[in-house]
Amino acid sequence: MIRVQRDGNLCTVIIDRPKRRNALNWDMIGALGDAIAANDADSDCHCIVVKGVADQFCAGRDLDAAGGAGALGPALEADTSWTRIFHLLHRASTPTVSVVRGFAVAGGFTLAMACDFVLAERGAQFGAMEMQNGFPAAINTPVLSKLVGPRLALELLVFGDLVGAARLYEMGLINRLAADAEELAAIESQFVERLLERDPHSVTLTKESHRATVNMPLDDALAMGKQLNTLIAASGRLEEAAQSFKSKQKARK
Repeated sequence: MIRVQRDGNLCTVIIDRPKRRNALNWDMIGALGDAIAANDADSDCHCIVVKGVADQFCAGRDLDAAGGAGALGPALEADTSWTRIFHLLHRASTPTVSVVRGFAVAGGFTLAMACDFVLAERGAQFGAMEMQNGFPAAINTPVLSKLVGPRLALELLVFGDLVGAARLYEMGLINRLAADAEELAAIESQFVERLLERDPHSVTLTKESHRATVNMPLDDALAMGKQLNTLIAASGRLEEAAQSFKSKQKARK
């Protein structure tokens, strides 16, 4: 099942199917997409954390429940529901954080990487293991190809080996690495607290600009940045920031 916990402005989406290493059946896939969409649409939600119960993140889609073989309609419907999750994460205005222990493999690897930030225990294992079962990691291919250099992305996708969290940290695919579960919990708390301290509208604008500039020529991206600065100045936010800075300077004296 998919559970959602609220703590003030923090929304935590929990994958709860420990007997199957938190593998996602079709009901859970729909519920996961619904949870991400609902929390992102909630103006009181300023951060979405995605994690699995116990000592696992997610083993991906449950292949025992895949179905749809030989029938285009059901197969298309199922994969539309699955791909929806990653469209939602990519377009989300709210920052998203995956917190990974244990295995994040196949679709679980994709889910972890699709979040804005990744926090992981050093012992966590990642892998595009679809390849080991004879088919490509079709959704993880565009996700990883946007995140890491082409040679490394292709190696991860073609071989489908289990890769330790430390190696992904070296690649720049993990933001924080923890020695154990206790340290991971502390890092998660600190990281999320800092996100929640940020102005949510500014975070949204930064996410939108970051997303838009990835495929833009630099000149176009700078022009967009100039326009955003103009809007910020016209709104009075720069003046407010200057007054706030002055007040803090006086308080320090």
